Amino acid sequence: MPEFLRANGRVQHYRLREGAGGRGIVFANSLGTDMRIWDDVIARLPADGPVLTWDKSGHGLSEAGATSIEELAEDLAALMDALSLREALVCGVSVGGMIAQALAAARPDLVAGLVLCNTGHRIGTRDNWAERIATLDASGLDAMAENVLERWFSPTFRAERPDALAGYRAMLTRMPRAGYRAVCAAIRDADLTERTRELRCPTLCVAGEADMATPPELVEALAALIPGADYTCLTGVGHLPCIEDPARLAKLVSARLARG
Repeated sequence: MPEFLRANGRVQHYRLREGAGGRGIVFANSLGTDMRIWDDVIARLPADGPVLTWDKSGHGLSEAGATSIEELAEDLAALMDALSLREALVCGVSVGGMIAQALAAARPDLVAGLVLCNTGHRIGTRDNWAERIATLDASGLDAMAENVLERWFSPTFRAERPDALAGYRAMLTRMPRAGYRAVCAAIRDADLTERTRELRCPTLCVAGEADMATPPELVEALAALIPGADYTCLTGVGHLPCIEDPARLAKLVSARLARG
């Protein structure tokens, strides 16, 4: 059941699947999406451990206010503290992966391992993000939606699943503009290189072969930055493997969970 909790000064929207034992899993979603993108992955995971999904600041039903990747990580840390969830496997996609990196650097007691999907220690350039923010301010999310969807999903997904594509377009365009803008600015300003280089928790970096937003070479560079990190690339998948191929992603997450 979705719930609300004031943590780090903001009301945060989350869902916690209770578990009697086993390591907890925490999921952090991408820019312009909400916690529902993980549903098909969670349905395929072992039922023994707790699973937390969460709408980051200004997304879904969570209040806005965070202005940096560090603050977004602080929000998640405060929520995990309130729910007594520690030593979890933290799985993040895109900016959710950046939040996961920042969380592991600031609060290693909360993070036993990482699955970093379609992300990097730095995503895009300041100019890229400045252009996106300018377009958002001038025209809104509706005008940006087609370009964003092309970057989210592989050509095969877009051609074969038009109804799902329309649904995720609705998710994107109904996102609060202020929340989307704040996270764009947070990504623009974030360079996690030095802190991520110091991470020592077991890490898997997952790329999508057809990802136009965070291409495989960016994810591979992230894996090379983290001592001992593993890297895999999913064929035929774009920026959001949790939507395009939840079965393969759930298998990877379950395997990391089994390692303890």
